[in-house]
Amino acid sequence: MSRRTLQLPSWLPIDLYILALIGTVVLAALLPASGPAADVAGGASTGAVALLFFLYGARLSTAEALDGVRHWRLHLTVLACTFVAFPLLGLASRGLVPYVLTPQLQSGFLFLCLVPSTIQSSIAFTSIARGNVPAAICAGSFSSIAGIFVTPLLAAALLGNSGGGFSGDSLLRIGVQLLLPFVAGQLLRRWIGGFVTRHKKVLGYVDRGSILLVVYTAFSEGMVAGIWHQVTPARLGALLGAEAVLLALMLAASWYGAKRLGFDREDRIAIQFAGSKKSLAAGLPMASVLFGAQAGLAVLPLMLFHQMQLMVCAVIAKRRARDPQETGADDAAVTGQPATAT
Repeated sequence: MSRRTLQLPSWLPIDLYILALIGTVVLAALLPASGPAADVAGGASTGAVALLFFLYGARLSTAEALDGVRHWRLHLTVLACTFVAFPLLGLASRGLVPYVLTPQLQSGFLFLCLVPSTIQSSIAFTSIARGNVPAAICAGSFSSIAGIFVTPLLAAALLGNSGGGFSGDSLLRIGVQLLLPFVAGQLLRRWIGGFVTRHKKVLGYVDRGSILLVVYTAFSEGMVAGIWHQVTPARLGALLGAEAVLLALMLAASWYGAKRLGFDREDRIAIQFAGSKKSLAAGLPMASVLFGAQAGLAVLPLMLFHQMQLMVCAVIAKRRARDPQETGADDAAVTGQPATAT
């Protein structure tokens, strides 16, 4: 109920957690952690990230993931959207420097193109639009698992030194802070899986609290390093415009591309919502490891894109729910709606 009361209007999903993220950024701007406090916050953030990925590993059912492999064409299509089409568009954004985006914002823009897809919101919007929900569950899960391996490798190849000193040491930190906890969670799932399932809501608060701590630490480091003077209102508006174009292109490409590949309407819905989204929950911890002191500025494009994708996809999902039959008007709404919603 509390989530509904914060929606202004009903199709605009600004919930309590989004407000908490904004409040965390404001807190970091007004009271950034520095000196010994920064060391404590950094250590707590590192532990929170490890716990977060441990819980990811404990939650994901290996059996369910393997069962979903039978729909391999759909999953490969989503993975191609997430880790091929998105990165190519991110690379194309280099043409926006320096007239539209600063080099730092462009690095963050490219990074958002490298992170995996969402799970929860992809499933929710697919369900609302009457799409293939089991496929969305598997596609989101596969993307999240693949992202733990693929995102750092893509970042190493495409970001290089522009990623705040990204190097082989960053890959090692990714392995220690993200991959090892995830694998540990998978190995211990047999014994703790039931506990995790029974306390899903409580552990959800642990997830969100961990991300808020990562956001506070990253933005605090940015404030102390003095990087925020690089973001003017004009640059912020340009970034929002570039992200609106990115989202519209991926929504259209995932929908019409899936149609050309012969998928039915339910599968196309799952492909569009899983293939056009980026995970804030997975991206923020990775950015804190990859970008170091520049993580605050680097995650800004991802945070803005996350909220934009929720608003636009909520509109598309509800329009499809009212018109479940495949019609020309339904296709026209795909590309027309994002432009008006953003």
